Amino acid sequence: MKVIKRNEMIVDFDRNKIKEAILKAMEFGSGNIKEGIANNITLEIEEEFEKQNKILISINEIETLLYEKLIKKGHKFTARAYENYKATRENQRKQNTIDNKVLKIIKGNASDIKDNSNKNPVLISTMRDLIAEEVSKDLSLRMKLPTHITQAHNDGLIYIHDLGHYLNPSFNCCLANLRDMLENGTVINGKMIEKPKSFRTACTIATQLITQISSGQFGGQTISLAHLSPFVRISKENLIKDVTREYLYISNKKEDTLEDKDIQFINEIATERLKKEIKDGIQTFQYQLNTMMSSNGQAPFLSVFMYISEYPEYEEETVMLIEEMLNQRITGMKNEVGVYISPAFPKLLYVTDENNIHPNSKYYHLTELSAKCVAKRMMPDFLSAKILKENYEGNIVPPMGKRILSPCKTLLTCCLQGVH
Repeated sequence: MKVIKRNEMIVDFDRNKIKEAILKAMEFGSGNIKEGIANNITLEIEEEFEKQNKILISINEIETLLYEKLIKKGHKFTARAYENYKATRENQRKQNTIDNKVLKIIKGNASDIKDNSNKNPVLISTMRDLIAEEVSKDLSLRMKLPTHITQAHNDGLIYIHDLGHYLNPSFNCCLANLRDMLENGTVINGKMIEKPKSFRTACTIATQLITQISSGQFGGQTISLAHLSPFVRISKENLIKDVTREYLYISNKKEDTLEDKDIQFINEIATERLKKEIKDGIQTFQYQLNTMMSSNGQAPFLSVFMYISEYPEYEEETVMLIEEMLNQRITGMKNEVGVYISPAFPKLLYVTDENNIHPNSKYYHLTELSAKCVAKRMMPDFLSAKILKENYEGNIVPPMGKRILSPCKTLLTCCLQGVH
């Protein structure tokens, strides 16, 4: 006698496999294993097929007869266990379209899943998000999108970006109004976040806001560095008060008796302390951004827009922030073995304008520093204020820095002019 397997292969009839199935059902059914009964049922099944002169027997026929024999002989618990085992194995055999993809993610051998430089598929949080993306892709292609669109995607004629988030009721990318959230306060996890009272605190809150936004959307976001500039001034005012108080205590003077040279000395000390706070704040911003993770298991996909004249009243503070951001990017960050590397984020976007593009312009040193940074760290991207105004009705609009921007030859030449 021959047996037709589920994959339509034909093999020799093997009574031992029937016996093993009965013994397993006894073990997981009543728990009472009786090998003699298993032998008897196996022989009865074989004899019955022989009486029918069966040459080819299907797996389904064997399973049906086995179940009937167990019930007839009063082994209902064993019969139930056998049916449950059959159902489980049947479910395992009925793989849907994403089983293999999910298993590859779990086993860590899917070579095509690291789609972003800020995703580490080994981490559980990232793995969980990647699995959810596969579910979204599968459902979207099978049930949400028109058939001809799905077919075109599968055939490679088109590529539907962000299929992994197609089912989510969220949005893709945003320009975050950091200034509004810092100036007027906001709410994170049901807790009030009030206006920070120093630049250092503003940097910490900014990274928390960026991470929360990243967790509530997919895609990248852009913030403006100038949005932090008002808090540089707040810190300077606080530092002047602190230094004045210290100076009065040490000099044994009264505030109304301070001379111009005293005030100048106080301002110089406060400025030095402010530079230190700016350095610490930008370092905090950079470290937290590259070590914190959003709910989708990756560092926030962030671009920082650096436009000197965004808020003319805070132009000097903005220049200080841009300079420190560029200097720290030139230095880079240490990787796990202590080697300085170029961090993937934040992506830097530097705007050239009349006050920084010409060699004799006021802030040309920043453009030189930007060119030096590009030579070593491949960023920032350069944007022309003039061209942006032409394209956006006189406005300077921060772009999403997700893709590499291509500056024109003239602009790049101007940026590099002072370096060589």
